[in-house]
This record gives sequence, C-alpha cells and structure tokens, in this order.
Amino acid sequence: MKRPATSLFAILSLSLGISATVSVFSLLEHIVLHPFPYRNADRIVELSYREKLEIEYTPAIFREQIRELRQAKSIEEVVEMDERPEADTTSGVPQDTDVLFLSGNAFQFFGVPAFLGRTFLPSDAPDNQSPQPVVVFSYQYWKKRFNGNPDVVGQIVRLGGHAYTVLGVMPRAFTWWDSDVYVPLDKSDPSADSFMTVLRLRPGFRKAQATAEILPIFQQMQREHPSLQQVSVELSGINDRFKRSLGNALYLILAAVMLLLGVGCLNVSILLLADTASRWQEFAMRAALGATVRRIIQQPLIEAAIISTTGTLLGLAISWQTLPIATAFLPWQLFPNGLNVPLDVRVLLFTVVLAASTSLAIALLPALQVAKPDIRQLRSHAVGPNRWMQGAYFILISTQIALAMALIATTTAAIENYRSLLSVDLGYDPNHVADFSIPIHVNTYDATQKRAAYLRQLRDRVAEIPGVLSSSLGVIGPPYSDWDFRAEVLGNARQQSEVCNVNFVDTEYFRTLHISLLQGRVWHGAEIERSDRLAIVNQAFVRHIFRGGNALGRSIRLPDLKGRPPDTLGVAESTGWAPIIGVVADARNNGLDEPTKPQIYLPYSVYMIDWIQLFVRSHADPLLLEPAIRRRIAEIDATQQVSSPVVSMRERIAQQPEFAKARLVAALSTAFSILALLLAGVGIYSVVSYTIQQQKKQFAIRLTLGARRGDIANHVLVRLTLSIGVGILGGVVLSWSLHRLIAHWIGSSGRIFPQTVISCLLLIALAYVACAIPIMKAALAQPMHTLREE
Repeated sequence: MKRPATSLFAILSLSLGISATVSVFSLLEHIVLHPFPYRNADRIVELSYREKLEIEYTPAIFREQIRELRQAKSIEEVVEMDERPEADTTSGVPQDTDVLFLSGNAFQFFGVPAFLGRTFLPSDAPDNQSPQPVVVFSYQYWKKRFNGNPDVVGQIVRLGGHAYTVLGVMPRAFTWWDSDVYVPLDKSDPSADSFMTVLRLRPGFRKAQATAEILPIFQQMQREHPSLQQVSVELSGINDRFKRSLGNALYLILAAVMLLLGVGCLNVSILLLADTASRWQEFAMRAALGATVRRIIQQPLIEAAIISTTGTLLGLAISWQTLPIATAFLPWQLFPNGLNVPLDVRVLLFTVVLAASTSLAIALLPALQVAKPDIRQLRSHAVGPNRWMQGAYFILISTQIALAMALIATTTAAIENYRSLLSVDLGYDPNHVADFSIPIHVNTYDATQKRAAYLRQLRDRVAEIPGVLSSSLGVIGPPYSDWDFRAEVLGNARQQSEVCNVNFVDTEYFRTLHISLLQGRVWHGAEIERSDRLAIVNQAFVRHIFRGGNALGRSIRLPDLKGRPPDTLGVAESTGWAPIIGVVADARNNGLDEPTKPQIYLPYSVYMIDWIQLFVRSHADPLLLEPAIRRRIAEIDATQQVSSPVVSMRERIAQQPEFAKARLVAALSTAFSILALLLAGVGIYSVVSYTIQQQKKQFAIRLTLGARRGDIANHVLVRLTLSIGVGILGGVVLSWSLHRLIAHWIGSSGRIFPQTVISCLLLIALAYVACAIPIMKAALAQPMHTLREE
C-alpha cells in the first residue's frame, strides 16, 4: 500500500477485534461446555436437595441409598465424600486446612493423574477397613504451604492431630470442591451413616432420566427419615452453578464483543476503501495503458490479503499472550479455580473468515469501479469521489457510529449498575472490621456450657489485644446469609410458618458492626450465659410479620432448631417460644441486589454449630492484627486454627457474586467501548483526510477566488455532520430497541436516557476531534502552492 499509516491502522483494527473476540468466546465456550479436566466431565453430576424455603445444598446420602444408587441403570459410578476443616499442625501456628475425604475410587473416577507422586487407590481405602493414613495435596495448597517443594512427597504432615504420609500433588487444574488436601474416606466407622456423593451418568442417559430413576430411592429415604419430608431432589451438572452465577451477563459480554468486532471490521473497510479510492488515478492510468480488469483488481486484493493475514497473526499472538493473564484475574466467585483456557479454533476460524471476507470485498469494490475509467476524467484530473464512493463512506461511517453508540450505551448502563452496588445502603459499617472464621474440631467442646465458655474466652482474649476496639461472636455475618428457618409467631392469625433468616450472636455483635438499636434492648451478659431464649428482630421482620406494628413482647419460635450432638449443640427446649425484646435496623443478609430478609437474632449460646465467626473492629486495618489474633487463639487452644484467608468486611462485600459480576461486566464493556471509540476515531479521521486530499485543488481554487478559510472548514463539517447525525440517530434507535434486553442482562433499572445522552456527547466530541487536524490543514493550506503541485 502507498500509505503505511493506513496499513498499520487497518492491521491494528483487525488484530484488536480478532483478539478480543477470540479471547472472550474461547473463555465463555470453555466455561459453559467443559471447564474441568475430569474424564467425561459432561456426565458428572451432583445430587442436591432443595427445601421449600428455596435453600439448595449438597446432601448426605445414607449408606443403604448409596448401595441402591450404585445399582441404578442410569448411574455408572458413585464416589462418596465428606468434608471438614482440620488444623495443619506440622509446624508453627496451626494452619486451617480444608480436607475432603474421598472414597478409594475417586481419582480413578476423575481420571486426572498426579502432578507429583501418585494418587491413592481403592487398595488404600478398602471397604469396612480403616484406610491408609495418606494424603494428596492440591496444587494451590502445595504452593502456599510448602512453597512448591518437590521433596514434599513422602513427608509426614499432621492434620487434625493425626499423622499422614504425602502421596502426591495434583495438577493446577484439579480443584475439586476447592479443597486443600484429599484424604481416603473411612467407611469402617459405624457412626458415619451418610456421605455426600458425586455421580457419573452412563452414556446416553440425561439428567432428567436419571432423576426420574433415583426418585423412588429418595422417596424411600424420606419415609425412613421424616426430617427430609420438606425436601425435593435434583441432579445438576458440575458447571451449572458457574453458568447460574454468570447468568445473563454471558449474553451481554457476547453482545459487546460482537459490537466491537463489527466496529473493527467497519473500520478496516473504511481504511481500505479510502486507500483504494485515493489511487483512482493510478488505476485509471494503468487501464488506459492497456491493463486488464483482472490485473487492476489483483493488486488491492493481494494487499487486502496481506493486511488480513498480518492482522490475524497479530490478533492470535495478542490472544495467546493475554488470555492466560486475563484468566488469572477472573473472579473466583464466577469461574472455576485453576482454569486453563485454550484458544478456540472454531471461533478463530469464524472470526478470520469474517474479517478476511470483509477486507477483500471492500478492497474489490472500488477497484472494479475504476477498472474502466473515463479517459476524459483522467485528462481533466477529475479524480474526486463519485456518488457511489460518497454513499459508501456515508453508510460505513454512520453504521460504525451507530454500533459504537450502542456499545457505549451498554457500557454506561453496566457502570451505573456497578455504581449502584457501590452506594447501596448496607445497614452496617464494614470499615475497619474483619471476620475470623473458627471451626470447632470434632469431639471437642461437646457440652453446651463448655463450648459457650470456650467461645466467650476467645472473644474476650482477642478484645484485649492492643488496637482492637471491640470483638463479637456470630454464626454468620453480612451481607449474605442462607440460614433460613421456619418461624412461628404466637397469636398469628394467619396460622402459618414464616421464612426468616436466623443468626446466633452476642451482645457485642451490634456494637461491633454498628447496627442501630431502634426499639427495646439487647441481651445482658447473664442472659447469654444462661442461654435465655430472647429474640431480637430487624425492621424487615416487623414490616413483614406485624405489618409495621409493635413487635416488642410478642413471641416467636423456630420448630426446626434442634441440636445434633456432638457437632451441633442446642440447649434444652431451644425450640420453645422466645419473647422479642428488641428491634434493630436492617443489615444486608440477602446480597447486595435483593431486599433484606426478615431477620431473627438469638444468643449464640442457645444454638452452637461446629463453626463460629469472630468479628473484630480496630483503629486501623484489622488485617494488620491477624498474626496477633492467630497467636492469641493458639494460646487458648494450641490445636485451634483460623480459616484462611482472613478478609475484611469491605473485601467481603467485593467478594459477593453480584458485585464481582457487575465489576467484570463494567470492566469488559468499558475496555470494549474505549477500543470502539479509538477505532471509530481512526475511521472518521481517514475519511475526512481522504475527502480533503481529493478536493484540495477545488479548495485552492475557491481560496484563490476569495473564499474565506472558514468556508472551507464549514464545507467539510457539513458533510461530516450529516454522517454523524444519521449514525447517532441509528444508535439512538438501536439503543432504545435493546434497552429492555440490556437492562435484563445487566440487572439495572432499565433507564436508557442518561446512557443515550452520554453516548451522543462522547461520539460527537470524538468525531469533531478526529476531523480537527485534517480540516485545519486544509483551511491553512497555501492555495498557490497547491495549484502548482496539481
């Protein structure tokens, strides 16, 4: 090509569009279809229970039902599992370790070989016998705890007070249940009467068919265990939760990248059209000298092919380098850990064919127009753009602006949604607060008073650390809780249970999180020590249950609040009636984008599970106190670990799936919009520069005859304004047509007017900035110098 800058811009436009499209489509295709390295992962399913309260969880299946599952026609293989946190006391302060106990056939089931050493086999965990004391590390735990030391295989580690021999380390992509270590499951213990399971369907069976077959097995289990009467069963694929967490954001990201690809292809078209048309006189001269049409069009086609090939290779190189980096920064709430996303060949071929065909078509059309020129035009130097060329520029620029405007409108809607989550009223103060999760070991502190005293001691000793303002206890903290229970209200005329969120906390909980007391009082220390059944509720509870009336003095009870020793300890008559003694402000317990659920607070000593959270408020960053808090807890119990990682309450908000999704969509769409603006600016600049170059003789004559320089600028601006106006009008129509769909994908309010105004202003500013330089050159050019050149 005669203008290297045009070639460079065309190659960059093509490479950016191809790299963005290939990277995003490869990532999403990998997430949706096969995100895991497991053998026949598309046939691996998990059994889940769904209560009438819409709570979904992975259940424990009783041994008899597991045997029946193994005999089902639709089930090929079953793996039993159990999970609990253990303290790694191999060295130093106890480290929290998420231990997943797997039946001996597990690693054969998954079909993933070890990265180092070996995995355990069925012979390491025979049925009805104690398994071998061996352990397999996840890649992430191996890196974090042992700094990737390859000599770890064969060493002895201590988990939960027991010694285990390290058999091997799994590859980075093996992240089943995001566990730290994998240990053979002990099925010889008669007290362990149920386990969680993962299944593989036989070839040819669908999830619906398998669900129908196992339903009688589940119904038999319901008859034998009445506590499961309110539960339904379903099978789900192992990547279903990731697709649900991304939701409609998948479609939004796909739409945004397709708009970017469209803007990129249009930009390449504009650049090639301008370059080819600017060589009208060259092609006309060659035709006049006897060149055939085939020879004339051969050169622009070869040049377009070179540009397409170079842009494709550069785009592929960009994707190859940036995709692993981008994958590492994906939010773990929305994507599986350890992702290794390859470039998708099908998407690459589609994108390359689309870009190449566009480039070749645009290069071919103007060449055909000038292949048979009028010699009289050549002799008169009438080489300005004809009506066909002007119409092509008009359509391309208008379409590019319309697509860019739709993309910018989408971006502003995504940013508005993200900002709304940033400014949501939490109902509590997350600043300078961190929560330390503390698992209670099996068969320790198994008496109610003993466990309550232990938890109280943890809280009080941590509160003595310099820099700590207050510390408190709670089973779960905001902004999300799935601890929903059926609640009954004494004297309720509706005679039906209400679904309420329940938390078990101490008196300091409200002071530590700055949750305001609106009515009544909180518990006294003696009431908590006695495990008195006294309730505090939030405003949502009062609005929903009592229609905004007075709640103080009314009584509620939780009929399902029953202890299951030794893990879950409930005081005698914990299901009895509890008078309401106070009302506090609403604190988020249902995520950031859903209304707060009715909440009941009870003393932590009434109902204690094998888990507690210690909330610490400090003068400065509470994470700076983490080492001191860990040491203080270890002083009380040398085997007690704190779950990792410890995060601040502010970071806990950022970890919410809806927050992570909004941030991801806003970041990606912003990046795409910036690229689209740059590409549109280059396209407008190229068209204006070409138009002025082809009409510089006309401008020189007009200036010589007395025209003002401002008239020259106005002449160009009038034509440009018409293209911009039509493009913006098309963008407004497109944005308004899609705004409800975009609002549904994003989850925003659906207001489109602010986004449309912002898009218009950005594109108008861009268009006039892009054409300012060539217009100034044309207006300031010396007419006599131009005429001598012509």
